[in-house]
Amino acid sequence: MIDQPAAIRPGEELDITRLQSYLLENLPGAKGNLEVLQFPRGFSNLTYLLRLGEQELVLRRPPFGANIKTAHDMGREYRILSALKPVYPRVPRPLLYCADERILGAPFYLMERLHGVILRNEPPRGLTPEVMRGVSHALVDALVELHTLDYQKAGLADLGRPEGYVSRQVSGWSQRYQNARTDDIPGLERAMAWLAENLPTESGAALIHNDFKYDNLILAPDDLTRVIAVLDWEMATLGDPLMDLGTTLGYWAEAGDPPGLVSFGLTHVPGNLTRAELVAAYAERTGADVSNMAFYYVFGLFKVGVIMQQIYARYKQGFTQDARFGALIHLIREIGLMIDRAIDTGKV
Repeated sequence: MIDQPAAIRPGEELDITRLQSYLLENLPGAKGNLEVLQFPRGFSNLTYLLRLGEQELVLRRPPFGANIKTAHDMGREYRILSALKPVYPRVPRPLLYCADERILGAPFYLMERLHGVILRNEPPRGLTPEVMRGVSHALVDALVELHTLDYQKAGLADLGRPEGYVSRQVSGWSQRYQNARTDDIPGLERAMAWLAENLPTESGAALIHNDFKYDNLILAPDDLTRVIAVLDWEMATLGDPLMDLGTTLGYWAEAGDPPGLVSFGLTHVPGNLTRAELVAAYAERTGADVSNMAFYYVFGLFKVGVIMQQIYARYKQGFTQDARFGALIHLIREIGLMIDRAIDTGKV
């Protein structure tokens, strides 16, 4: 049940000799020989397991061929973890940040290795409908806990600009889609115009994760309804919390949705909250006005589609040989269909 590493994918190897020398010199208590494996899941920043003597560490670095100056800022992610750890215990403990690109060709950071269950495509043993229901509510609880956090007290008041956040996100993700466009996806084209024409009044400001979903949660092996940690903070910022909820909904496939979306995770299996129930649970815990949730859902779908499109474009350009990325175009097309459905019905 514990998330396990595998052999490193071709083209994503690290310079073990240089890395070991750097760690022995800069990581307190480091000793022994270095072994490196890779966590094979995830579609953005690369994640490796390091065994250094008796220590187990996790290393995060940008994907090869990505623009590391913007969307894959390791220093920023390390700073967020460092600020959150004392006030939001659901994060791994950060250990070391390296900005020297001579070591691995890009900045990277190290954090503690946590042993737990990450829900991927295959349900682990013991995931009954009753347990699945509890996991759904645990996800909502962890998201609400984040959104109600005093980010100023955490020292993160300068992490983003909440005012005008929704408008900037719509225009920014539209531009990213244009830059990464390879195929004609009518639903995504429609979303760009519809979102720009239907901007809501901002609902407030909070620290938001921007990629809050099952496979970014580590669950306790002895109690799957308890969230040990939230991973992948690369897109965290200050902004409208309903935009964060919208992104979660964008990943939240239900039974009856297109097959590619359904097979992408476990949100469709019996016991899960539906999208509408998830929104209701969030509103009950926060008191948020969710009457215009269709806008945030369409935005979440569009954003997920753009992220997949950016990854697919890197694959097409030959920056990665990961075979999973070549099939993403089918998922992107399905997201376009879901956008059409959401706009036409006004429902999540």
